Amino acid sequence: MPGGPPKLRITGIDFPQRGLRPSGAVEETGRRLARYCERFNVPFEYNAIAQKWETVKIEDLKIRPNEFVAVNSLNRFKNLFDETVVVNNPRDAVLKLIRKINPDIFVHAIVNGSHNAPFFITRFREVIFDYSALFDMCDTIIPRDNQVRLMLEKEYWGRQVMNVVACEGTKRTERAETYKQWQARTVRAGFRQRPLNPDLMKQLKYRVKQEYHNDFIVEQDGQWMLQGWKGRILFASSAWLPA
Repeated sequence: MPGGPPKLRITGIDFPQRGLRPSGAVEETGRRLARYCERFNVPFEYNAIAQKWETVKIEDLKIRPNEFVAVNSLNRFKNLFDETVVVNNPRDAVLKLIRKINPDIFVHAIVNGSHNAPFFITRFREVIFDYSALFDMCDTIIPRDNQVRLMLEKEYWGRQVMNVVACEGTKRTERAETYKQWQARTVRAGFRQRPLNPDLMKQLKYRVKQEYHNDFIVEQDGQWMLQGWKGRILFASSAWLPA
């Protein structure tokens, strides 16, 4: 475009890590993004925030007038408590903050599951189904001695399963809900859903069919794009605007 690419400003927000460098991970993300932008001569500025999401204030985001503002949340709302855990629940607080930002687009991607159910049997059953699909997917397409797979299964998914079935109260931080539950909550927070592009969905389904394993699925329900394995919906994504 005339005058070169526009300046890209990103605020990365993550929960603080334990130890001496609570912001280490989110700052490292900024350094990787900076190197990537440098390769393509894209002016870049990064703002790292490492704190509980519900404590973030709009002034912390350093938004400037007349900027195009996009909010992107990729599978992290599952780690926020709801009203069954604390009265002033972080889920609604963060959605209210995003509504206050008044973004030009809000991309809401979630892990689809009933891991926030109050009853152990329900959570246990859902975890068995959901994570069996994930482990089966890995077993189908990735060699068993692959080090990345081993790390993913043990250190990431394994810890998540343990948290869902063995922890209660504030110690249970894995609290995925279904996309239909998030639909109701996001509408209550003052957002309206953007329609999915039918041509884009058609292209995406064609590519998955042609280039990926037959058991991968990409479907649509309302304005949610659903992703899964062997009929089990594992992830859902949608785009929103302030109502």
